[in-house]
Amino acid sequence: MLELVDAGLAYGSRQLWSGLSLRVEPGEFVAVLGANGSGKTSLVRAILGLQRLTAGTVTVTDGIGYVPQQRRVNLLTPLRARDVVGQGLDGHRWGLGRSAGRTARIRAALEAVDAAELADHPIGVLSGGEQQRVRVAQALVAGPRLLLCDEPLLSLDLRSQRTVTALVDRRRREAGTAVLFVTHEINPVLPYVDRVLYLAGGRFRIGTVPEVFTSAVLSQLYGVPVEVVTVNDRILVAGIPQAHHE
Repeated sequence: MLELVDAGLAYGSRQLWSGLSLRVEPGEFVAVLGANGSGKTSLVRAILGLQRLTAGTVTVTDGIGYVPQQRRVNLLTPLRARDVVGQGLDGHRWGLGRSAGRTARIRAALEAVDAAELADHPIGVLSGGEQQRVRVAQALVAGPRLLLCDEPLLSLDLRSQRTVTALVDRRRREAGTAVLFVTHEINPVLPYVDRVLYLAGGRFRIGTVPEVFTSAVLSQLYGVPVEVVTVNDRILVAGIPQAHHE
């Protein structure tokens, strides 16, 4: 679904990462974590074709769904939830043309994220969690084979974080959709993630959660002592330099 080969990205003399090779298979859930400014969002932009790599190649399947960060919508925005989802089908087109079966596909996408009852609600009056469920439906309505999620849990309460993450996981299990999920914390996705790509200080590590979240690995990435402990099935990380905190 996605393959990066010896990929690198730099802004002038500042190298975000280099030598990055990653292959994401159908139905795989890969979490992307790391420090502020480590290039997580830039990686998503490169996959979307919005940012040119400075080295290497990126190959993606046809059919990408994109879930952005949660941002509050103005209360006066004249769009219903169903209108927002419909943009995932034909929002890129000029004119008044509509996809065949558009109404049924929008309804099915909203049902898939348990938001059918929100279809006719103005998007601006929905809660943050409800808005994000609608954005997930928008990303899914065209039947993507790869789902890119760029910090979709920011500003959401714990319950909404769990809801959104579970919806994404359900999609990949039922439809075999590959998922690349950028997040600033591992715990919300811990029950679902297959592998982790961790970016920090121009370096990276790819592996399972037990392989990446160790004191030795994170200390090597950050270049300072970092302590990783597990408490009640939650991973806690201590000692990351202040400049790197999310």
